[in-house]
Amino acid sequence: LDLYARDSKGKWRWAAATRPSKQEMQATLLRGIKPGMREYALYLPLYNGTESLAVGVPESAKFEGLGPRKAKPLIFYGTSITHGACASRPGMVHTAILGRRLEMPVINIGFSGNGKMHKEVGDLMAEVDAACYIIDCLPNMNAAAVNERCVPLVKQLRKARPHTPIVLVEDRRNPNSWLLPTRSKHHDANHATLRKAYEQLKAAGVKNLHYLGGDALLGDDAEGTTDGSHPNDLGFVRQADAFEPVLRKALGL
Repeated sequence: LDLYARDSKGKWRWAAATRPSKQEMQATLLRGIKPGMREYALYLPLYNGTESLAVGVPESAKFEGLGPRKAKPLIFYGTSITHGACASRPGMVHTAILGRRLEMPVINIGFSGNGKMHKEVGDLMAEVDAACYIIDCLPNMNAAAVNERCVPLVKQLRKARPHTPIVLVEDRRNPNSWLLPTRSKHHDANHATLRKAYEQLKAAGVKNLHYLGGDALLGDDAEGTTDGSHPNDLGFVRQADAFEPVLRKALGL
């Protein structure tokens, strides 16, 4: 679990975290909290399923649940990177960071190894009246698959939701791809094919379509990953920094 709280200026700030060490957990996140009413957000684990959760407070404390937010959600469709591998805690995934920065609910549909622009996922996405659809599947795809599936997926979403912003995201470059010509060529082909699909869709009159390049997603110092592919916490912050201006433009913020 990963706990955040709003400070007196309304800014989300990290407060506490714990991690599971057995099937049933009881843990104290914080003691001696500064008096006063404030809003808290608790992120569930990224990979461990949660069957039930109860939050306890001292008998003298006041605790009130908040109703669901009315704002439309951001929907991120992607890969294990979108899912959150390998963030140190749930609140450090770029989707969570962006949710706090933009003050918007987030639906994260990241599939480890299987974010591949499938029509069936598009059907489910289209059921939700989202604030924005973010398609970030290229780390699990090659140029041929992008060429086959990107345009149909965007048209599918646009037909169902004529005005919802859609953002296409290039894959990050593996930081050692400068040493690996085959890997570098793979990234080049993926980027070129997604860009071609984007231009094709724009030429066909698809409105409110946006594009995020991948070269700068992890920075330029090769320090943004755990394994050459999945971001570490630094990499996730850098991804959030890259996504934020594109999303603000798409959302008119």
